[in-house]
Amino acid sequence: MSSIPQDQAKFEKAFSWWKIALAVLLGLAIASWMMYRSLNQTQFIPVENQSGSYVWVGNSETPNLSNAAEFQLQENGDYELDTIGNTLRNIHWTSSSYLWLLAAILGMVGRDFFYIVRIRILTKKSLSWYRSTIVILLWEFASALSPGVVGGAAVAMFILNREKIPLGRSTAIVIITAFMDNLFYIVMIPFVFLFIQPSVLFPSSMESSQSVEMVFWTGFAIILIVCLFLFLTLFFLPKLATQFLKRVFSIPFLTKWQPKAIQTGEDLEIAAIELKQEKSKFWISTFMATLASWISRYLVINFILNAFLELRFIDNIVLLGKQLVLWLFMLVSPTPGASGVAEYAFGELLATFSASTILIASLAILWRLISYFPYLFIGAFILPKWLKKTK
Repeated sequence: MSSIPQDQAKFEKAFSWWKIALAVLLGLAIASWMMYRSLNQTQFIPVENQSGSYVWVGNSETPNLSNAAEFQLQENGDYELDTIGNTLRNIHWTSSSYLWLLAAILGMVGRDFFYIVRIRILTKKSLSWYRSTIVILLWEFASALSPGVVGGAAVAMFILNREKIPLGRSTAIVIITAFMDNLFYIVMIPFVFLFIQPSVLFPSSMESSQSVEMVFWTGFAIILIVCLFLFLTLFFLPKLATQFLKRVFSIPFLTKWQPKAIQTGEDLEIAAIELKQEKSKFWISTFMATLASWISRYLVINFILNAFLELRFIDNIVLLGKQLVLWLFMLVSPTPGASGVAEYAFGELLATFSASTILIASLAILWRLISYFPYLFIGAFILPKWLKKTK
């Protein structure tokens, strides 16, 4: 196991000033490009009274509104080409729409607020409210720049350690957050399926529904196994992780990663020792903060759709259930912050709430503008100052 000074030296080298500047510039450039590209995506929209400039000439049962090859220029056509940005501007905005969107923004604030509460609980209030806020924003920034399958957990330990949280405690905190997030998911899935039929949660087309459902249950099984593994390791068998990972990574084609796997197991043992002294109040309050944070996160999409669609109470319940499927796709995404995957899954899963494909696509972008892009800009702004202050 490497010493703390050696690890710190590696982190200092990794975050040299020119690398920080390059990362910030790239982050801002990519965020700006993604926003521009998203708002300028084109799609064919159906129009009334043959007032459009295009007709559909495709051979499939239904038109692919994003495929220009399926449309041909013609006067008095049934379709018009437009951008998502223009569609957003042309949507009929009412005072109710603005109130719902304000609620969506407050939902994001609520998500981070309860994350801040959780980090305060986990650090035994050794971090002030301000420092806790900075930690969470940087954590979200790391998650926004990391693929969904990686997440910001590895960076989170570094962030906490630089905030003078001991390495063992930092490891324990990150592992607890992962365990709590997975536990929330494991608890919510059975609850949702008690009230909502699987056929309602997944896309309506048979082929799409079957593939999505297979991916979903495979992902759920993996999350369940990880959650059980963390539970046993943290509360009953602290050496289980090291022994298990050591055996798995002794397989010939995995031996290259055995040292890192063993290090992970040892980190879990450190976390288990840290957690043995905690009382039930600690665990209940941590899980309640996790629950409140995730519900706030999910309500953001509910608020956005309510701003432009008339949804019943049962529709909102179904929408919350569909987001459990959406989150799984974001979790396994190989792209930074699940970019692309999130928008596509949003459109596929929520298309049942509106016949307007362009509206759903527009709302997907609006959702990302509220829930994803701000962290790229906020993180790029506070990262250099934070690194200098915590050097």
